Amino acid sequence: MKERFYKYIEQLQDKITSRLEEIDGKAKFRQDIWKREEGGGGRTRVIENGKVFEKGGVNISAVHGPLAPAMQKYFKVGDVDFFACGLSLVLHPQNPMVPTVHANWRYFEMYEKDGTVIDQWFGGGQDLTPYYLFEEDARHFHQVSKKACNPHGFSFYSEYKKKCDEYFWNSHRNEARGIGGLFFDYLKEDDRMKIEDWYDFVTDVGDSFLLAYIPIVQKRKDMPYTEANRNWQEIRRGRYVEFNLVHDKGTLFGLKTNGRVESILMSLPPHVQWVYDHHPEPGSEEEKLLEVLENPREWV
Repeated sequence: MKERFYKYIEQLQDKITSRLEEIDGKAKFRQDIWKREEGGGGRTRVIENGKVFEKGGVNISAVHGPLAPAMQKYFKVGDVDFFACGLSLVLHPQNPMVPTVHANWRYFEMYEKDGTVIDQWFGGGQDLTPYYLFEEDARHFHQVSKKACNPHGFSFYSEYKKKCDEYFWNSHRNEARGIGGLFFDYLKEDDRMKIEDWYDFVTDVGDSFLLAYIPIVQKRKDMPYTEANRNWQEIRRGRYVEFNLVHDKGTLFGLKTNGRVESILMSLPPHVQWVYDHHPEPGSEEEKLLEVLENPREWV
């Protein structure tokens, strides 16, 4: 399974980066091949200072070796080995009317020292973080995500949409990071799904990403905006940074397993503001966004 899934994310990375370069029309992805001392490595691709994308990364990795003590404690296991591979992407647009997007699809195995597999699962999802709320964009993103889920289980969209709202929650701010999407983890073989079935589900979600995001980019990328719009975008980016550094399990896992810091932190935007005690004007478009972030909605 691990070889099959890694081949899939290699191909998906190529597909996504090629399409994003077409949309940007100016910047190209810089590729960086790296190796991890304990085992494995990855292929990082970063785009910067483009016409559409101010910064973005579409990264794949496959790492393995002894599970770090901190992670042994987290997973409640002893001295075991692990393998983890996945694709992780974040795109921060220039135009505040275009939402930031995040997605990842991953596979994990743990082994006894003799190589016996003792656990395996999939995880991942995709979620949207707008700076200005266009409800038709939110509905589109969620509708595409739901369509990817339905062939595998009609309850999956509502289940994983709820998990997404719960996971991407800045509890110290009492607000969501964005307007959600899908989030799933520990998708293990059980009575309803074999591990091959979970592979089919996760790859269908991965295949839906471009359809979910690119039409929104095309619709919003040339909209006019003001310096005030840009300032709001940078303030909201600060909330994005806070979530990734305080709450995100993927970031913490990478740092605790001696992952490559440059790749782990590529999700952080290049220009961010923290304005003391900032509140949007009552009745403004900025306040409209906050109302939805504080009270997650059903979109489809």
